[in-house]
Amino acid sequence: MSEALTMLAINLGALMIAILLLWAYAVKIRDVSFIDAFWAFGMVILAWASWFQIDGQGRRADVLLALTTIWGVRLAAHLVTRWRREGEDPRYKKIMGHAMETKGWSWAKTALLMVFLTQAPLLFITSLPAQLGIWASEGGRWVMGPIAWAGVAVALIGIIFETVGDAQLKAFRHNPANKGKVLDTGLWRYTRHPNYFGDACTWWGIWLVAAETGPAGWISIIGPIFLTFTLTKWSGKPLLERGLKKSRPGYVEYVERTSGFFPWPPKK
Repeated sequence: MSEALTMLAINLGALMIAILLLWAYAVKIRDVSFIDAFWAFGMVILAWASWFQIDGQGRRADVLLALTTIWGVRLAAHLVTRWRREGEDPRYKKIMGHAMETKGWSWAKTALLMVFLTQAPLLFITSLPAQLGIWASEGGRWVMGPIAWAGVAVALIGIIFETVGDAQLKAFRHNPANKGKVLDTGLWRYTRHPNYFGDACTWWGIWLVAAETGPAGWISIIGPIFLTFTLTKWSGKPLLERGLKKSRPGYVEYVERTSGFFPWPPKK
């Protein structure tokens, strides 16, 4: 297990270097919103870093790398495109403004402590199934069994679900007639957050692929548990919906009839 700790330490060091470089860029442009895109792409970096540090990767390591890369590159590209189109995220602007006002910090210090150094460990923990699963697959150990293949199916469902949900929301927002309205058709009819559900599905699937590798895979369950908690109870759904209830007429009624996370037929 000491080899796994060494790999994780190297990965964490590389992640911190990337985080500090991004923080310097954020200070230059006075906007931290692009960190959401790095949240996804950073996990891709950690998966590749893990893959390059083992010998004889084998099928399971390749599958874990492929699933993480497909999910992360797609989501990062989507979020970067949205950021470039829409500009600074109001949520981050509010977080930054509140911290600067109450703590008296500079913009740079607030960005570093409240955004970048907060995101780094969260990103690292969430991606543990990919990192430890790849490490435990060194030399092609552990032939993929039914649990792993079920994990592949769950992860792909999550990726597809999130991709379709993002596409539906993008098309809805591009129609000027929908300004100020609530999207309640397509996947958004069955869950208020298809993107969050897709994220959770993907990482629970990746964990299932890793779980067959033994203790290292089992331990990494902290990743999808933490991600699900973050999306449903902490900085995901609660923070987003708090703002939407104030800014979107009809959103309260949408909340009352639509599942908050798991897809389910709406209440009548």
